[in-house]
Amino acid sequence: MSDRSGQVSDVSDLLHHWVQGDEKALHTLIPVVYKELRRLAHHHLKSERPDHTLQSTALIHEVYLRMMGAQPVALQNRAHFIAVASRLMRQILVDYARGRRADKRDGGCRISFENLAVLAGNGDAELVALDQALDQLSRIDERQGQIVEMKFFGGLSAAEISQVLGLSRATVDRDWATARVWLHRQMARPA
Repeated sequence: MSDRSGQVSDVSDLLHHWVQGDEKALHTLIPVVYKELRRLAHHHLKSERPDHTLQSTALIHEVYLRMMGAQPVALQNRAHFIAVASRLMRQILVDYARGRRADKRDGGCRISFENLAVLAGNGDAELVALDQALDQLSRIDERQGQIVEMKFFGGLSAAEISQVLGLSRATVDRDWATARVWLHRQMARPA
């Protein structure tokens, strides 16, 4: 598996077998994509508060457990798998933040949407607010919600997103710009 094309083929084959019900395929797949999952987990956690108790490895293990406990999604390729793993990481972090927020009862403060890269680092309440706004956007326009999730939470490029969703790069860029404006307005509203 030293060449990139062989690795991509192996990942696609493993995804296909897992979707067909072969649980061992997921066990085999995780080591193949572990480095990428670790990068993704690090991407998610670097914008969390410094004293966050979850580590990259724990986040990957939680994703693995959730994938094992769920009905396999019809995954198309490596990028699609990474997008799904990113969504699971986001859900895990939001669940964790909601649990901490329930303990604090801090009232749901709103956050500035000027710079997406700074958002998640502002604290648990802000991450929950972003998650709620993103869920609302996804109900209005599912595709825009997917694009924001893949770009912000998954760290995927516009080219990778266009490949996963089967869209042109221009459509991804346009939807990303529109979604950012909508989310900015939504999150600027007082609580």
